[in-house]
Amino acid sequence: MIRWGFLGAGWIATTALAPALHAADNSVLHAVASRDPQRSAALNPTRVHQKYQDLLDDPDIDAVYISLSNEAHCDWSIAALAAGKHVLCEKPLALDHKQVELMIDASKKHNRVLMEAVWHQWHPRFVRIRELVQRGDVGALTSIDSSFCFTRELDDNYRLSPQMGGGALLDVGVYEVHVWRALVADIADLKITTLDRSMSATGVDLTTRLTAQLANTVTVNALSSFEIPETQTLVVSGQSTTIECLGNDAFTSWHKPSAMKISDHIEEFAPVDPYRLMVENFSDHISGKPAWMLSLEQSLSVAKTLDQIKEHRNQL
Repeated sequence: MIRWGFLGAGWIATTALAPALHAADNSVLHAVASRDPQRSAALNPTRVHQKYQDLLDDPDIDAVYISLSNEAHCDWSIAALAAGKHVLCEKPLALDHKQVELMIDASKKHNRVLMEAVWHQWHPRFVRIRELVQRGDVGALTSIDSSFCFTRELDDNYRLSPQMGGGALLDVGVYEVHVWRALVADIADLKITTLDRSMSATGVDLTTRLTAQLANTVTVNALSSFEIPETQTLVVSGQSTTIECLGNDAFTSWHKPSAMKISDHIEEFAPVDPYRLMVENFSDHISGKPAWMLSLEQSLSVAKTLDQIKEHRNQL
């Protein structure tokens, strides 16, 4: 049994990761540390730590899940790795690719596993999409069209703070860029055709809409927004056929049936908990068992692409 510790007890930790751990066959929630001990205790861990460092110093913890605000991911991941813990860190892995490189260096130095918690990549529907593309069933890829939008009251929310890594691109756009990298081997050569954004008074993007080309062959159209009513779409097109996620949950299908259309054929998927699948694969991997892991190469590539989009945006 892998013994987990949580840094942070926010919404995702409370509603998704803690239940996933309690349901997992190979994991147990040993400890939680957050700014609110009562909220930590509500996750039903074996023990509650008052300070983050106390949790990292706990010799009974094997792996740490970091669900702090974005600007804290790098420093606390490195601290956890230095403490001898394996690390599952919320997306985005860090604020930029230079921080990601520091985290990767720490992972290698301390010989501990580091992974970004992009949970939809474990969903059987996306696993199937990745399989069909990699096997060549859709033919040569021609386009990836996606959107991930929602509206919510964001006053006093880190998503509006540039210093804390706010903005729609880093919050939901990261899912879309991970799809690019999962389906296209090299996204380093990103050629941006159009880039439109709406900025908040605090200086973060409320909406980012872009069209670009990957590897000179795949056109991507992506929309991420805090201003547009909840919309999630993913359409992957190749020379032979097109795959479309049905419903309005292309990136967040969770505990409910899902489906996708391949040309004129529909494939259906039973309800699953991708968070649990992610946790169980991570725990199996650090136990030396076969598991699918999101690679650090993919996370670094995504971080570099996000930086390129941000830098282009800043030049407009």
